[in-house]
Amino acid sequence: MKTINANFEELLVSPGFMADPYPVLRQLREQDPVYWSDAIGGWLLTRYDDVLVSFKDTSLFSNENRLTKTVEYLSPERQAHYKAVVDHYATKGLIHSDPPDHTRLRALVTQEFTPKIVEQMRPRIREVVSALLDAVEAKGEMDVVPDLATALPVGVIAEILGVPPADRHLMRQWTDDILGFQGVNKPSEADLSRAQHGLMEIRPYIQNMIAERRRQPRQDLMSKLVAVESAGERLSEAELISTCVTLIIAGHETTLSLISNTIYTLLANPDEFRLLREHPELLESTIEESLRYESPVSRQARLMKADTELGGKQLKKGQIVFQMLNAANRDPAYFVDPDRFDIQRKKNRHIAFGFGAHFCAGALLARTEASIAIGTALKRFPNLSLVDEKPDWDIGKRTSRMLRKLPVRF
Repeated sequence: MKTINANFEELLVSPGFMADPYPVLRQLREQDPVYWSDAIGGWLLTRYDDVLVSFKDTSLFSNENRLTKTVEYLSPERQAHYKAVVDHYATKGLIHSDPPDHTRLRALVTQEFTPKIVEQMRPRIREVVSALLDAVEAKGEMDVVPDLATALPVGVIAEILGVPPADRHLMRQWTDDILGFQGVNKPSEADLSRAQHGLMEIRPYIQNMIAERRRQPRQDLMSKLVAVESAGERLSEAELISTCVTLIIAGHETTLSLISNTIYTLLANPDEFRLLREHPELLESTIEESLRYESPVSRQARLMKADTELGGKQLKKGQIVFQMLNAANRDPAYFVDPDRFDIQRKKNRHIAFGFGAHFCAGALLARTEASIAIGTALKRFPNLSLVDEKPDWDIGKRTSRMLRKLPVRF
């Protein structure tokens, strides 16, 4: 019998839910796995199978224009105020398009993230990690979030794109600004305004980079994309700008979460931490278990392109569906004892990086960065411990499972 009531809606947008969503998600998955939320403004999918369907069928569950819907609850006058947000997300880009456009754009980007190229990056990643740990070693403590988990992937994606070191601090601020309104279909105007401000800063910055690469190409991804755009065959300037915004944001946000979430979860589970120290060969399965247990991307939106039935519910064209990845990755139909962090888990077909056409193009790079960062940190600081047992989750960012800070001592 269903026990979900009116108070449940308030709970879904509460700070408590953002800090610990799993009991509520479990209740939804068991009692109403395809659930319409007025508070969030869309359907919540919490079963693994249903989320998988929404990944596979891009003709029904679309990435195009999914974020332009976020302003539709406002009056026409207020909607017009956020024209920059709407215009940006109405443009097709790497993760704001469906096949065949997505296939074309993805092919351009994935050339830079092949196993061979990522393998060639390993020495540079090790060098950056060593320098970051050198900088904190004498203090005997660090905040994992800024000192390692942020600094590494920001530096790596900046080098790949060709963002100069002096400007790399801007990437983190733009990401926080732009992602803040996502994850609900009725964001506050404060969040929309912040996102618009971020977009109005990052887009001209990228346009300036494009102009520079046209004048003087370099050996970076931005130059390669500009060359394709200049050929006028496979990439328009609007698509180029949208894709570069995505690369700057997605190129470090997921890895940041993965590194800090894994270190926190290990320290919060001392038996598993001890096991990993005794068996460092378990590092890769530890990272996979962390991806499942604390999925860095907690939810993603899709726009219904047509009416369909799912889980006994009628989903209508134009409605928003939220893939609750953090619920799907704890579905007991696929994972034994899903609320247990088990670094030796055998069957772990998580979908933390998505599935199918929209599987994360940078997944291998994220895994590689996390493996080097975490492995090196644990080797150099085997006595790593939490300063504060209580995690400080970022409750303002709905699409990401992310810590605001993670102070540790060693």
